[in-house]
Amino acid sequence: MTRPVHPNLPDPGRCVVMGVLNVTPDSFSDGGRYLSRDDALAHAHAMWRRGADVIDVGGESTRPGAGRVDADTEKSRVLPVIRELAADGLRLSVDTTRAAVAAAAVDAGARIINDVSGGLADADMAKVVAEAGVPWILMHWRGHSKDMNALATYDDVVYEVRQELTARVDAALGAGVSADAIVLDPGLGFAKHAPHDWALLHGLGSLLDLGFPVLVGASRKRFLGRLLADAEGDPRPPAGREVATAAISTLAAFSGAWGVRVHEVGASLDAVLVAAAWRRGSPE
Repeated sequence: MTRPVHPNLPDPGRCVVMGVLNVTPDSFSDGGRYLSRDDALAHAHAMWRRGADVIDVGGESTRPGAGRVDADTEKSRVLPVIRELAADGLRLSVDTTRAAVAAAAVDAGARIINDVSGGLADADMAKVVAEAGVPWILMHWRGHSKDMNALATYDDVVYEVRQELTARVDAALGAGVSADAIVLDPGLGFAKHAPHDWALLHGLGSLLDLGFPVLVGASRKRFLGRLLADAEGDPRPPAGREVATAAISTLAAFSGAWGVRVHEVGASLDAVLVAAAWRRGSPE
């Protein structure tokens, strides 16, 4: 049975579309494009006008192999952007693994915490979430970016991801986080190779059966580039993965995912609208 959804989580009657705003110099797809405040604000407003339900603001790259930045640098990137966008009425999440950054972002106006570590990177994150009373996206994670490829070992990836996420849910509930505030994310590409990602998408129902909203973040990721490789076997670059990303959004929405996290809002919004109409058998 699906649990009640927190009031800070949008419920537009279709799959939620979360627009990615990377305020970083080194993200895998758009690093550096929105590092300046003006560029970040303009892009966020463009995604919002197109129909994004949430803008996810991140100040530290989590691409495979990425190094870490210090907390002050991360704050200096995200907090001014969050303050201004929140003042303009946009619904925001903060993409961070640090409790101090999350707490400051909530104070600045973020309404959701998107933690790719599922609370494992910072033991204080659960306390911050519980005290703030905001939703917490718990992603499946086994280690920081520089280590994640070495941690991509599974006997049964669907079963193991489900079990490890269940353990994170139990820890969150034990720390006082409300059940209606929890969203799960299978963590495509994080300590996973392409076969693991496809197996998780194929087995998405295993996570949905836990009854929590599920967020799928497949946008422009490596496993899509490898699927779309050219005749020489070279992966298609991130900019050429938008149609495949929209296809994932359609299938995730049709399967019952609560949301998709994407770089290109327009294509995925069209995709989830199609999925919703198909499921209903009606455009209304």
